[in-house]
Amino acid sequence: MKTNYSRRSFITSVSMLAIGTTLNASTFGFGLGKKKLKIALVGTGVRGTSFWGRRLVENYSDILEFVGICDINPGRLAYAKKYMKVQCNTYSDFELMVNENKPDLVIVTTTDATHHEFIIKGLGLGCDVLTEKPLTTDEDKCQQILDAERKSKKNLIVGFNYRWTPYTTKVKELLMNNSIGKITSVDFNWYLNTHHGASYFRRWHGLRQTGGTLWVHKATHHFDLLNWWLDSDPEEVFAYGDLEHYGSANSFRGNNCRDCEYTKSCDYYWDITKKQRDVDLYLKNEKHDGYIRDNCVFRKEINIYDKMSAQIKYANNVVVNYSLTTYSPFEGWRIAFNGQKGRIEAWLDIPYNKQEKLSQEELHALEMKQDGKEIENYKPIIEHKLWEDHKTIQVPYTRGGHGGGDERLHNKIFINPEEKDPYERAAGVRDGAMSILIGVAARKSIESGKPIKIAELTDLEPRPNRL
Repeated sequence: MKTNYSRRSFITSVSMLAIGTTLNASTFGFGLGKKKLKIALVGTGVRGTSFWGRRLVENYSDILEFVGICDINPGRLAYAKKYMKVQCNTYSDFELMVNENKPDLVIVTTTDATHHEFIIKGLGLGCDVLTEKPLTTDEDKCQQILDAERKSKKNLIVGFNYRWTPYTTKVKELLMNNSIGKITSVDFNWYLNTHHGASYFRRWHGLRQTGGTLWVHKATHHFDLLNWWLDSDPEEVFAYGDLEHYGSANSFRGNNCRDCEYTKSCDYYWDITKKQRDVDLYLKNEKHDGYIRDNCVFRKEINIYDKMSAQIKYANNVVVNYSLTTYSPFEGWRIAFNGQKGRIEAWLDIPYNKQEKLSQEELHALEMKQDGKEIENYKPIIEHKLWEDHKTIQVPYTRGGHGGGDERLHNKIFINPEEKDPYERAAGVRDGAMSILIGVAARKSIESGKPIKIAELTDLEPRPNRL
């Protein structure tokens, strides 16, 4: 049941998430009484206006208030203010917004390649900062963020939500309990379908200069899970990757899906006008900054990979084989942990293992859904010890909000900041850095044909144990 938490409690939770520990609110002594936490948001895309925007307003407005929203697109700013149901001022100048409103917390949801700009400015202006994943897109920007956070003595946290799902948490519990002994190797495969996977190639994510490739933007989620599950830092990465399906690999292309002669014959045709939110947020505001949301997935300027495979060696000597496919007929993932005493297998949304009546597009829409009734059922995890029959463990599962992770992450920050978490799901700047550095190393490995050592990218030294 929700209680009347003070702004001090919220800032305490930010500090706890940033350093990955549990502290008492009185330790910080902010003395802010019952005043609301002041939040400023920069970046008004779907994630910013919904998960870090409207959802906070609808669920936590008694303890927080938005004091400013910032974006370079005035049309999206106007829409964001209306959609989020807030009365704050809007800005195109980030520093002006912060200086005029003195927010306690800045939330960064801009394009990935600009995260570092607002993180560093926010910290420098005396604010705690929460950034969407990924932390940033390359090692130089990562080092700049590390330096800024150390200098500022403020807190930076990364919004990793997959750690907070009951399903991934159960995997963590089994590994923490040493149920299959010391882990020696892992096989991890992630599949993006032709609806969700293709969407990255329509958007700014299809350009490495803005999204860092899917090695960073998407796989940062997966690498963070690995780092957390294995309780270790990555040490070395060797990778392969190519662009063979999207981009210039195709024989035909158009300007965008609305203005294309292949609308009736292209399997990847997407009608942006079917969803009013896309029309209001993007289509009506193209004139301001030229951003096209329904770009052709076969445009020649796409320069990211659509097939990716990596071998990751961890500081605790675990070896991981990882792959990411962006044009699978289904969306899901599977993982297997091999240990000295057995094996753990887990998977979600593999259609051959279940009876799923929802379309691939509907599955993704439900996963991203932040409101309304969630679909609940149970998902299996297999624990198979040597010389014994395998055991099936059924885990409660919710479809909406990234498998229930979104709500639990928010509740930890806003409702239960002082509650001890035995699974150490809090993610700070080091976690954000280590997850993106695997992707950065993978890119460098593909380009050089050589394995890349994580320690050579920033001043962070990989540890056999995370904490």
